[in-house]
Amino acid sequence: MTARTLRVNSPGSRVGDGGPRAGAAPGRRRGPHARVETCVSGPPGSRAGMRRVSRRAHPDCVTPHGPSPGTPPQALIQALAEAATDAVEAVGGYAGGVYLRSGTPGLLRLSVLAGLPGELFRPWSRMHTNRPFPIAEVHRSGQSVHLSDVEESMRRFPQLVASLPFPFGSLYSPVVAGRERFGVLVVLRPPTPGLPVGARDRERMTRAGLRLGEVLAELTARGTGVWWPGDPLCVQLPSGAVPPVRFGSFDWDLAAGSVTMDDGLRAILGVPGPSPMPIEALTSRLDPEDGFALWAAARRTGAADGGGSVRRLRLKGPDGGLHLLEVSARSRFVGADGHGHLAGALVDLGTSLVGSDATDRLPRAILAIDRLGRVTYVNERTERLLGRPRGALAGRPLWEALPWFAHPFHEEQLRAALLSTEPVRFLARPEDGGWLSVSLHPGRDGVTMVLVPEEGQGAEQPPAPETGTGSAAASPVAFPPPPPPPPPPQPSERAGDGLGTEAARAASLYRPVALAIALTEAMTARQVSAVVTEELLPAFGGRQLAIYLLSDRRLYLAWETGFPPGFLDQFDGAALDAHVPGVDVLTSGRAMFFESMQILGRAYPELPLDAQTGARAFLPLIASGRPVGSCILGFDRPRDFSPEERAVLTALTGLIAQALERAQRYDTEAAVARGLQDALLPHRLPVREGLETVGRYLPGTQGMDVGGDWYDVVETARGELALVIGDVQGHGVAAAATMGQLRSAVRAFALSGLPPQDVVRGTNRLLIDLDPGQFASACYVLLDARTGEVQAVRAGHPQPLLRHPDGSAELLDIAGGVVLGVDGRAAYPVTRLRLAEGAVLALFTDGLVERPGADIDEGVERLRRTLASTGSLPLAEAADRLMHEAVRSSDRPDDIALLLAARWRGRGG
Repeated sequence: MTARTLRVNSPGSRVGDGGPRAGAAPGRRRGPHARVETCVSGPPGSRAGMRRVSRRAHPDCVTPHGPSPGTPPQALIQALAEAATDAVEAVGGYAGGVYLRSGTPGLLRLSVLAGLPGELFRPWSRMHTNRPFPIAEVHRSGQSVHLSDVEESMRRFPQLVASLPFPFGSLYSPVVAGRERFGVLVVLRPPTPGLPVGARDRERMTRAGLRLGEVLAELTARGTGVWWPGDPLCVQLPSGAVPPVRFGSFDWDLAAGSVTMDDGLRAILGVPGPSPMPIEALTSRLDPEDGFALWAAARRTGAADGGGSVRRLRLKGPDGGLHLLEVSARSRFVGADGHGHLAGALVDLGTSLVGSDATDRLPRAILAIDRLGRVTYVNERTERLLGRPRGALAGRPLWEALPWFAHPFHEEQLRAALLSTEPVRFLARPEDGGWLSVSLHPGRDGVTMVLVPEEGQGAEQPPAPETGTGSAAASPVAFPPPPPPPPPPQPSERAGDGLGTEAARAASLYRPVALAIALTEAMTARQVSAVVTEELLPAFGGRQLAIYLLSDRRLYLAWETGFPPGFLDQFDGAALDAHVPGVDVLTSGRAMFFESMQILGRAYPELPLDAQTGARAFLPLIASGRPVGSCILGFDRPRDFSPEERAVLTALTGLIAQALERAQRYDTEAAVARGLQDALLPHRLPVREGLETVGRYLPGTQGMDVGGDWYDVVETARGELALVIGDVQGHGVAAAATMGQLRSAVRAFALSGLPPQDVVRGTNRLLIDLDPGQFASACYVLLDARTGEVQAVRAGHPQPLLRHPDGSAELLDIAGGVVLGVDGRAAYPVTRLRLAEGAVLALFTDGLVERPGADIDEGVERLRRTLASTGSLPLAEAADRLMHEAVRSSDRPDDIALLLAARWRGRGG
């Protein structure tokens, strides 16, 4: 049996002390937000004991308390939370989560984040499946990825390291059930440099992903929608192994000098034997000074006021170690024996010291947070330094308790501590009063923070005023949010301190590096815009993006996300002589930053801004001196732009402009290739009595490059129909041009009446002469519509499918030769068969049956079953059904061509 414990603070209390502080207002609400924590009692993998505890949380976490639109079902939440926590424990990790498919094709969302605060990792909560990250690759391929250290991560996934430049290991397992792909299970753990992930941990991760897949498949079968609609659910991991909390009580007969102990107290003391027993059985376990305190409590209960007292005593356990016990002695009472009695309760916390007692004596301001970022402990010196009582800090997210910690630099240091598990030191300036040296010491259950004022930079503030017991005690000490801190001083400014300068430099560099790597992989203007949305906006806290491209001396909107309706209309189609900020930044070459919409309105009074709020940044997109367009970044609230942020944004826009210029050239080439391909593909197929043909073509989506797939139907001189389908290696204009030449050659050979083997042989020699090194696959079928006789030749192409009149379907076995363009002396044998009336022949290219990470035979079998299910559907509808799954997919790495031929009695096409 595994027990997992939740620590719950009452308002105004500190974790680890004996209860609420004097004057705290019990039951006072701490805010409108709640967080779900999962507490599980039972063996790993079971659902017994799952329960939720409402806790304060940052709004970025899902709050599944009660039904609301878009809220995931409770059964789904429990399954995901349990899977994440069990996987982390199984492989010795310190954080983990589950990425789940969303309602948007090609987009995974982080559904559960265990052991890390969601606010710090919001930029990584969305993952497009076409990105070069391990999560995307695992989902695409269906294969696990195991990264033991940062070197292996950098070698295989440089963009992951660029965006999270910290030393950690990570394991990724697909969450699948059969052919159904739900998402990816992730665990982060300390790195093991030079040592690969062990076979046992690989197997555990694989089993965890499969187990979760089975649970999600069951939910799907019961009608539960298995997808994630929004922000992640934050889950606290179980605490490390700690001694259990034990309780005991006693009754002391003051007159008789005997004490009666319950079973709990006897277990704590290790005292055997019956009760009552001499009082020495209790006092002998106390140090003399604590024994005197206990006797003093007994005397005080006999005082006239009859008041009780509380004493903390150090008790020696059976092993000789000291345990802290709290003795709560209430007033003297008279028992049935007529004697005076003293009753008490003892609580063994299982610790040798109380943190508050120890750390309050240290000359340092110390506070602690759990791994979700919530403040769990504050010592007295922290109260004095911050000028806020513990009750105003405990239980709050760090960036709410200390608003200056929301600064991107400080968030980056906290991310470093949480991910690397190594201590982090840096300088911070929370307010104009002075600099603080901040040390972060991470552990399995949280982070301990030490704050030390720099000498000469401001002393500790006076102690926070004591609170009374009235209603005023509920109001925390006023503490206005300070302005964002400036960057830490450079070594030349503070020689020898070296605190945080290297971390600051890494933090300022990795965002541009991540964006630059991503931009090199973006092929089209749409992909460039998507990369900017995913990499640039989170780095600066932006929520809106618009990109305008220059065409015919006007700016036209090419991409936008997040802006309120109507704001962008006034800029679309603006000429270069228009007085609008998007044009002005492009013509002047200088970026413009507006800290609020009021400032923008004063600079451009003619713009109808209405009641819009937030800050705006207008950036020129100029590549090597050539104007490309302009970019608008939008923010929900007013904000300042530091000199460093302005410089970084200006530099990044140069990278974006170059990527967009390259993408425009690529888009132009792709448009030419598409036009060429569209012109070469047949727009109408021949019609013959008793024979119907239907063709379909679908371009790929990855890279937006056209391929060399083609199909054609040629009426020969002898009245037969030649069906041909082929696939040229490669993509782009060259592939489309080669395809056109091959299609023309096949038509010429077929029209001349050559037999099928000679048509393919001649086409092979032509391709070798045209472009040595280029190759293509093809299938050529000569069909006599009157008799149904078929002569088929294959050159490295997938086998055709045949649906019989009885509705069964099979994969044909057509003899084949090597692909075209490899061997000029290659021979291509002919296979003869007969197409019965009511039968359907299906020729296709491999793009229709190939899926990343799946065996092509599975795709062929799926297509065969679909063809068999078409029944008596018209041939055009049958073709649409065969293409249905491919049309729905947003991730097609290759083009698709399909050609169907059906022989009907007395029917034509």
